[in-house]
Amino acid sequence: MNSTRSLRRRQFAGALTALLIASLMAGFAGGYREGFAQSGQSQFAKSSAIKSAPPAPSFDQATRHRELAGRRARVAQTVGPKGILILLSGEQRVYANDVFYHYRQENNLYYLTNLKQRGANLVITPGNDALPEVLFLPRRSAFRETWFGRMYSPEEASEISGIKEIWEAREFEPFVQALRNRQPYRPKPENILLSTSSAVTVAPPDAVSPGFEKLFAAASAGQARLYMLMGQQEQRFAAEWASTVPAAATPSTSPAPSATPPGSTSPSSSSQPPLTPTPSGYTVENASAIFAELRLRKSPMELALMQHAIDITAEAIERSWVAAADAKWEYEIDAVVLYTFKLRNADHWGYPPIVGCGPNATTLHYEASQGPVNPGDLFLMDVGAEYEHYTADVTRTFPVSGKFTPAQAEIYQIVYDAQEAAATVARPGRYISDVDRAATEVIKTGLLKLGLITDRGPNQYRVWFMHGTSHWLGMNVHDVGFYGTKLEPGMVFTNEPGIYIRPDALDAMPPGWLPADWEKFKTAVQPAFERHKNTGVRIEDDMLVTPTGVEWMTRALPRKISDIEDFIARARAESR
Repeated sequence: MNSTRSLRRRQFAGALTALLIASLMAGFAGGYREGFAQSGQSQFAKSSAIKSAPPAPSFDQATRHRELAGRRARVAQTVGPKGILILLSGEQRVYANDVFYHYRQENNLYYLTNLKQRGANLVITPGNDALPEVLFLPRRSAFRETWFGRMYSPEEASEISGIKEIWEAREFEPFVQALRNRQPYRPKPENILLSTSSAVTVAPPDAVSPGFEKLFAAASAGQARLYMLMGQQEQRFAAEWASTVPAAATPSTSPAPSATPPGSTSPSSSSQPPLTPTPSGYTVENASAIFAELRLRKSPMELALMQHAIDITAEAIERSWVAAADAKWEYEIDAVVLYTFKLRNADHWGYPPIVGCGPNATTLHYEASQGPVNPGDLFLMDVGAEYEHYTADVTRTFPVSGKFTPAQAEIYQIVYDAQEAAATVARPGRYISDVDRAATEVIKTGLLKLGLITDRGPNQYRVWFMHGTSHWLGMNVHDVGFYGTKLEPGMVFTNEPGIYIRPDALDAMPPGWLPADWEKFKTAVQPAFERHKNTGVRIEDDMLVTPTGVEWMTRALPRKISDIEDFIARARAESR
């Protein structure tokens, strides 16, 4: 996938349709997890050529806790003793009226806690040795659980995250208000859901919690830092923080809960927060750079989760290659993809699937899946399962008939060779720009040979190859990270050159061209254009940087022309 995709409004209806179709195809009803997968596979996957995704990776509690504690420690080190970090739980998004989109936790809060529940906020205060981190968690409610399902108990949230200091969510607003006012704070005893801090559990009820002296001294001097992300709710929160003049620095205890959610202000207050000290003495800083630096380098645990998402995706593509033999419409293949994701218990897709046949394969972000499937066409699939917040991003282009025509093979081979060139230069110390440059030069050479361009300059090849070759991959399909960073072991990026011969590509002059040059170009490339039009080819693989080069995380999925043709022939024959 080569740029940000918006959520489709037909998300729920499409997913439901896919599951209904899958149930009919599988010839069974109900079932979960292993029982569901085994039942579905026995009916749906009839070819031994299809590689089923292996079992999901599992981690013991100690391993997970070490991983998450290490992430929080690295964040705390960057924030420093004169700063605080506040992470807010992701907001629920409205689909229509009182129906919501599937809830997905904010990436960075999940990165530090592995908690998926709404309403959980995290505060990290590195300068307070007695209270370095506090998780604010909604108290379990029988009423809410009746409607929306089980909520975390404090013990469950601690078992998942490893955090030992958990307060009821209503303590969040008065706590941050006390920090803003440079006042020590003590929560109500009944709102301490879990604690190992003697400053909270052992001190007399009328005592104040110590430990914030460094932070408050820095705030008094205008040197404190408040780190937050800069989403809409965070901007509202930061604007309210910035506009508040601190009260006298007197001890504070928990007041009655406020009826106003933390950070709720008028829409006009959602402007970018200042980069100079606020009246409270804190400079509001964007925390995104902290997480971009950390998340760019994947741990073994993260790589295991990513590999599972990739394996699920590869299985979905192989199933689709078989199903395309009898498919009449693109949405049938879209349904196979979504079915396989659910079959393997993926959270969701990492981005809306791109499933396009013939001329629709030439549209970079084609999401409609409403076109016909014709035997003589190429079919482009750009899909990615998401598992435990980590997404795959894989593209394969295959012939519906099972055999590439000579014209199709010419385009495909250029893209394949460009991928190979990109992978050859990718190694520690190089840049993403080096990867893109290597692929681009091969694309230019191939297009020139076919007569689709007449020179290697910066304009002509962009008519047919208009996107970059690579982007970071992780919790986002276009993950965080600075592209000026040298490649290092543990980084994951995509390798996805492409060529797109749109049927209307010569109808409108692109920006930056002179009319005379455009007319000359059109005349020169017209014969080659007529031979290859309606052909879209993209091949995309997920690459892990290693100490000596790169590892193809998608290596199990056929990519060569001969391998794709052989797989389709074998798998379709076995499925009959």
